Amino acid sequence: MFKRILFIALTGFACAFQAFAQIMPAPTRSEGEGPYSKLIIRGVILVDGTGAPPVGPVDIVVEKNRITQIQSVGYPGLSINENRRPKADENTKVLDMEGHYLLPGFVDMHGHIGGSGQGTPAEYVFKLWMAHGITTVRDPSAGNGLDWVLDQKKKSATNEITAPRLLAYTSFGQKSEFQITTAEQAKAWVNQNKAKGADGIKFFGANPEVMQAAISENKKIGLRSAMHHQQLDVARWNVLNSARAGLTSMEHWYGLPEALFQDRTIQDFRLDYNYQNEQHRFGEAGKLWKQAAPPYSEHWNKVMNELLELDFTLDPTFNIYEANRDLMRARTQEWHAVYTLPSLWRFYAPSRQSHGSYWFDWTTEEEVQWKENYRLWMTFVNEYKNRGGRVTAGSDSGFIYQLYGFAYIRELELLREAGFHPLEVIRSATMYGAEALGMDKEIGTVEVGKLADFVIVEENPLQNLKVLYGTGTIRINENNEPVRVGGVKYTVKDGIVYDAKQLLEDVRKIVDAHKARENARITQPGLDWE
Repeated sequence: MFKRILFIALTGFACAFQAFAQIMPAPTRSEGEGPYSKLIIRGVILVDGTGAPPVGPVDIVVEKNRITQIQSVGYPGLSINENRRPKADENTKVLDMEGHYLLPGFVDMHGHIGGSGQGTPAEYVFKLWMAHGITTVRDPSAGNGLDWVLDQKKKSATNEITAPRLLAYTSFGQKSEFQITTAEQAKAWVNQNKAKGADGIKFFGANPEVMQAAISENKKIGLRSAMHHQQLDVARWNVLNSARAGLTSMEHWYGLPEALFQDRTIQDFRLDYNYQNEQHRFGEAGKLWKQAAPPYSEHWNKVMNELLELDFTLDPTFNIYEANRDLMRARTQEWHAVYTLPSLWRFYAPSRQSHGSYWFDWTTEEEVQWKENYRLWMTFVNEYKNRGGRVTAGSDSGFIYQLYGFAYIRELELLREAGFHPLEVIRSATMYGAEALGMDKEIGTVEVGKLADFVIVEENPLQNLKVLYGTGTIRINENNEPVRVGGVKYTVKDGIVYDAKQLLEDVRKIVDAHKARENARITQPGLDWE
């Protein structure tokens, strides 16, 4: 079974590529202020995550880690009405954020915490996430081992460490002593998984009997699930099979075009295809959506409508494949030079072995094919949203030149490219993520009674999502000089206020220390200059 698990880990996209390749856990928290007996955030413009338009100025009252009041205190362009403001006493912490935008904390539905191959200590990953307003993360695969993730989850829940709240979804079959081949074995493992404390399961594929038993049993006992429908099993088990069995969300897009096939039953693989050759795998994947039923055709609509009826969630992770359509953009993103660890940069480099590092002969032809792939894929995802379907935001960082935190903001931009209104983008990143995790009673929107998870930014993210990047965006000042604006100012999680820019500075220091220790630089593949 170990060989099977390792095989899945090595072949499933952006899963934990080594079985329980643990990274250094996060240190005891020394950042953040609070939670306070009473915190008032004054004068913000509120984007509440429900899809409602911004409203403000409002004052938001938090007692310890719960929102207790949201009070309108005036009108744009006029002075604040002091008589309408919630009262503060000597025990109240007041945060004056007049004119700033406040959103719910972001939910990353696909956040690997890294592994020994990437060389990413948990502090590095967690602070990059928190610096970008990400307060909740689903770890699909629990690649550092379930016990490790549960330990970090517990410490995050009690705020002993600086980290988003974590949900551990184990890979199906993880730590089984034998290969699971029957329905009875599948059900037994699923129940053991719950007993160990897992929040859900991530599937990759197995024979249909096992898949049916495992997914349905997992749903029966109240856990949620995700799946990357890998090519090794998708010919006999696609997204429709999973959704009918009770899968709650699909990752990426594998298995969806296959459900949309109408003039074939198997992807048109090149005849020398080898799944272990990742250039084959991802090169051929760029042709897959063109093999599916065309948008708005009868079969296309039939599949979409059935998924909608099943209340199925799409977590597309657009950003993780972006290098496929523009490799140069992905590997020259400006934050790499400052915030990418040298070990992670080496992991990204062209290789026949490291997962997602297949850039040794990536051509214009592949990129053009992938651009068309995106157009068709985005059409389905956008229409799914238009018809009332739940689409969430997940980053899948730590692979293919996508850096934790930064890649999540890029995912929001790509949802916008797909056709989402910026308010729909924020809803996918917040309320829909919380719903998909079954946590919408606690997080996902800014409402009285919910946990105090916020993103506070000085600029309007609806006008320009780029202001959410840690590096901000470019403006010209009155002297005709380029300046940077934006970047999350504060991330609030469980009522604790974190200086997001200081978290990024902490990350920079971690990277600088690694570079100095290794005498390393960030250089482009095959070149000796930065």
